[in-house]
Amino acid sequence: MPTGDWNTSLYDQKHAFVFEYGKSLLSLLDPQSGESILDLGCGTGHLTQAIAAAGAHVVGLDSSPAMIEVARTTYPELEFILADATNFSFPATFDAVFSNATLHWVIEAEKAIYCIAASLKSGGRLVAEFGGKGNVATIITAIQQSIRELAHIEVSPGWFYPSIGEYTLLLEKHGLAVQSALLFDRPTTLEEGENGLRNWIQMFCASMFRDVPDTLKDQVLHSTEEKARDRLFKVDHWIADYRRLRVVAIKE
Repeated sequence: MPTGDWNTSLYDQKHAFVFEYGKSLLSLLDPQSGESILDLGCGTGHLTQAIAAAGAHVVGLDSSPAMIEVARTTYPELEFILADATNFSFPATFDAVFSNATLHWVIEAEKAIYCIAASLKSGGRLVAEFGGKGNVATIITAIQQSIRELAHIEVSPGWFYPSIGEYTLLLEKHGLAVQSALLFDRPTTLEEGENGLRNWIQMFCASMFRDVPDTLKDQVLHSTEEKARDRLFKVDHWIADYRRLRVVAIKE
């Protein structure tokens, strides 16, 4: 999960596309009245509430205290749990586990899959979407090159962006039969014009800047923008080169 806690205001106000795109995933989940569903990586709870509105009993789980605090304040009628995706359990199992834009933060992917499988009833389903192989590759490369040139250090993105094959093997190892898996491009417009990429980096890439001296961070951001501009800046806004992996699996 991300280093440090989230800026929830920046997340909701400038990066609402994270949960807005998740709404299409809800149609794939197709929550039914009376079902029990776990929203893994619930963030500020907007999709958790949408699942509850369908009549399901839903529990939201996130490792960010700030996210959970906002979710509990915004939707006090719902249940939200502070826990890590690699280490959670419940006394009863769920009909479904739903996860949007979370699992690429989980470097220890197999631990998360173990917990997911253990939390599902036999015949229960996992419906998840997250960053897949090649996600934001242009942005990552530009950041790494800029930090290397200006700060003379190598940095890792700190994300897990698997291929379909990689993730399918892990799911099947833990008794989750993959029904469908799709890797697809989703070019995503970033808000605030010229500042869009910088805002995105500050929201999601804090760990990559951990060892960069404060005196160099603005230079690195400017260098990153210039390296990515030809490919990602369109007239008056930035486009993030998102690539998503969408998976549906059933517990055998």
